[in-house]
Amino acid sequence: MTRIACVGITVQDRIYSLSNLPEGGGKYQSNQYLETGGGPAATAAVAIARLGIAVDFIGRVGDDSCGNTLLKELQDWGVNTEFCRQYPNARSSQSAILVDQQGERIIVNYPSPDLDTDAQWLESIDFTRYDIVLADVRWHEGTLKSFTLARAAGVMTLLDADMTPQDITPLVALADHAVFSKPGLKRMTGQDNAEEGLKIATKHTDGKVYVTLGDEGSLWLENVQRCQQPAFSIEVVDTTGAGDVFHGAMAVALAEKMPTAQAIRFASAVAAMKCTQAGGRAGIPNREQTESFLSLYA
Repeated sequence: MTRIACVGITVQDRIYSLSNLPEGGGKYQSNQYLETGGGPAATAAVAIARLGIAVDFIGRVGDDSCGNTLLKELQDWGVNTEFCRQYPNARSSQSAILVDQQGERIIVNYPSPDLDTDAQWLESIDFTRYDIVLADVRWHEGTLKSFTLARAAGVMTLLDADMTPQDITPLVALADHAVFSKPGLKRMTGQDNAEEGLKIATKHTDGKVYVTLGDEGSLWLENVQRCQQPAFSIEVVDTTGAGDVFHGAMAVALAEKMPTAQAIRFASAVAAMKCTQAGGRAGIPNREQTESFLSLYA
């Protein structure tokens, strides 16, 4: 049976819907409020579970009410949290998210300083059980340790290469597949041009590199050749979590050994469908819904 590990952070998202995103200081009134679990690796894990694949979330939360809620929500989605560490007397991470009528958003994240970043405890987990290990860049030490253990076990690795204050080059070097956000790629390579950024990124890894470009689709290099998957045309409600969902679906596709172009198309479809509903998880489709959606574009 296919099994995937998602290593990284889980966050409580508080989402405020507005007609337009703020352009300066002042008071603004939200027309909708939603409170739900978020975080790159955790939301990717939910997407994997929705697609019918067994998945473990490996991360850290506090023992506060927020942490308890985050773990219960993941479990309710079908994600195994057995290997998630809950720290005593610690606060969990949270985010405030503003979303406009076009689905664009501003995210303000508070990464809890109470959660120990040490990842030595991951050595107690048997990584040979997994077909692929997906990790985000928000828990740098956890990704570094899990990828090192995964590679030693001969297990494929997939990096969610998004923005973070730390240099992610060592993580990219350990990734068999590194899927960048456009800002994440620019931060690492200094390139505004995504294709040029990918060319630089390839010099830091023996794996494959990709970049997601929102409504411009996805771009990757295949034998040094430029390849692109256009974005699916949908009515966007909320883009929150779209990248996280893309990574989760990509992990499923890679674990199932789909060819690259098919894997990107599959992940793009799952992420697009998520954007049709508010919040980072509510719109994530199951496998049947995804296949039905893809059949419309055959």
